[in-house]
Amino acid sequence: MRSASSPTGAAALPDDVTLVARITAADQSAFEILMRRHNGRLFRVARAILKDDADAEDALQDAYLDAYRNISQFRGESQLGTWLVRIVVNRALMRLRKTKQDPVVVSMAERNGQPDTPPVDYPDLMSESPANAAVRAEVRRLLERRIDELPVTFRTVFVLREVEELSVEEVAACLGIPAATVRTRLFRARALLRDALARELDMATGDVFAFAGQRCDRIVAAVRARLQREAPGTPAPPPASNA
Repeated sequence: MRSASSPTGAAALPDDVTLVARITAADQSAFEILMRRHNGRLFRVARAILKDDADAEDALQDAYLDAYRNISQFRGESQLGTWLVRIVVNRALMRLRKTKQDPVVVSMAERNGQPDTPPVDYPDLMSESPANAAVRAEVRRLLERRIDELPVTFRTVFVLREVEELSVEEVAACLGIPAATVRTRLFRARALLRDALARELDMATGDVFAFAGQRCDRIVAAVRARLQREAPGTPAPPPASNA
């Protein structure tokens, strides 16, 4: 998921280098363009760490203020988006440490250098009918809940790599960690999500195509009625006990 383009065409908006020069000269309108350009990605990064929309918004606002005050320190050695992600990550982690709501957990598999597995693409072959859109929304809510349950280190890498579609190298630059660590954390995040979703599937399997209740009564009544029509003189059998 890359930065959104302008409705009137990409050429209508200044590039990041031009924005930095204008912001350095205290042009707040240029900073508004920058915020709108990066808002979606940066919010999702903060939300991935903090697991709360309101906290993520607060952290993002703090990060933007930091960026505005320190824009002169941006030297163009990395992409502006990467620089902003680093600031947001730092602000979100500071808030997380204050609330102590989510300890940073690194698994033994990561420490032992467990190799990554190649990414798997799942093409969406469903049409967007209202029913399919509702199903998609429910699946998304389920996935969001399970992502929130991941340790913060895995959660952050997963969102940057899978949701924001950054490359492994870009994620590594954003978080200041080796690319091998990104791959390991991504592997662990995927494995934990697969396990969590598999448990959901197991719990739901017993209710698939549920039959008892009104459906059962309806079928029994329909068969009794058809028997009556086929043999009008035959008294209908008494209803069977549900015991």
